Amino acid sequence: MAYHISHSNQKGMLGVACFLLFSFFISNPVGAESADSLNVQTGEWTLAQCIEQARHNNLQIQRQAIQVEQQKISLDNQKMRRLPDLNGSASQSFGFGRALTSDNTYANRNTQSTSFGLSTGMPVFTGFEIQNSQKQARLNLEAATYDLEYAREQISLQVVTAYLNVLYQEELKKVSAREVENQEYLLRQVEAYFKNGKKAEADVLEARSQLEQNRLALVRADNNYWTALLDLSQLLELPSPDRFQISPAEGDTLTTEMLHPEQVYTAALEIKPQIKAEKLRLQSAETGIKIARAGFFPQISLGAGIGTSYYKTSGFQTLVFGRQLRDNFTQNVSLSLSIPLFDRFQTRNAIRSARLQQTLQTIQLDDTKKQLYKEIQQAYYNARAARAQYSASQTAWEAAQVAYRTMEHKYLNGKSDATQLQNQRTLYLKATSDRVQAKYEWLLRKKILDFYAGKGWE
Repeated sequence: MAYHISHSNQKGMLGVACFLLFSFFISNPVGAESADSLNVQTGEWTLAQCIEQARHNNLQIQRQAIQVEQQKISLDNQKMRRLPDLNGSASQSFGFGRALTSDNTYANRNTQSTSFGLSTGMPVFTGFEIQNSQKQARLNLEAATYDLEYAREQISLQVVTAYLNVLYQEELKKVSAREVENQEYLLRQVEAYFKNGKKAEADVLEARSQLEQNRLALVRADNNYWTALLDLSQLLELPSPDRFQISPAEGDTLTTEMLHPEQVYTAALEIKPQIKAEKLRLQSAETGIKIARAGFFPQISLGAGIGTSYYKTSGFQTLVFGRQLRDNFTQNVSLSLSIPLFDRFQTRNAIRSARLQQTLQTIQLDDTKKQLYKEIQQAYYNARAARAQYSASQTAWEAAQVAYRTMEHKYLNGKSDATQLQNQRTLYLKATSDRVQAKYEWLLRKKILDFYAGKGWE
């Protein structure tokens, strides 16, 4: 009987343990986050997905977002300045020693006093300083918001560059892999001709040496590909480039029209966040002059308070504590006016400093516009050169491919030697590498030019 009860308890405890374990895994958020972090890296990422990931997770973006939050707090502080404040006070004091009495003599007296009070005050007129400070804080918040958007654009540009570099390295890796396959086929052909007496043993050794060189080039290309993939994954704040793949880019056509720099610049002045941010800061500097001028205006404030006290002197009959608090209860309301007569030229110098800040901000805006125009011009001429280079490299690659295939056919038929074949292969590989590089250079420069025109990264 005792054994039966013990066995039942064990089964019950086992059931409870299984239920708790199951509930833990169902409700455990850490496990869910771990699964999400693994799934986020599976599948192919498009360029738009990579940009979106970086815009939300990059640490530089997060730091700039905190700056926006700080400006929101500054604006909230300015809004709260119109509210009345409220302060409480309490004091307790004791007095010892000789004091003047009612009959004009001195005697030893001990005194004790207690007081309580509440006071409040609020500004009524501050020379429009509060209104202008709120306006300035709002302008600074809008400028910080555009700074955040500018930071997102810059990280997007870095992502696009890194993304296309991955595609470039991936295509070079494919070229190296095809060269290994082609050299393996050529080695088999040379070995077959050697067995038939059509090729010398030196030709076989040369073909094997070239195969090993091609395999080494493939290893280097694979390492360059993973390095580029790592750079991109770090921009996206991914923990590892493992299982991280990207989709191929589109739009490498050479017939795409390019806008003139003046057209792009005109559009960019209206949409680029760095221009909007500097314009807002110029307005903020202009508002700063109005804030400084508030020092010339009189200040009016309203105050009110209540209080009570208790007083006791040794040797005299004193009312009880509660009675004194009721009898000594006081209220007051005050309206104060402060007129500035001479402030040691503090207001004058504050206005001069604010005007200098306005001038500096005007220069900063002009410099930002000039820098933007310079970037657009560079983007345009880089794109035009990249398009011409891509067109020329395409023609050169086609010619080098035909020449290499012809030389390869001659080599297999004994009409050329290994040195001639190697020279032609070197030219073909260079033409292939130049073509791939020119292709992605054109894609990058075209996307940058479209970005300045406000067309986005798609």
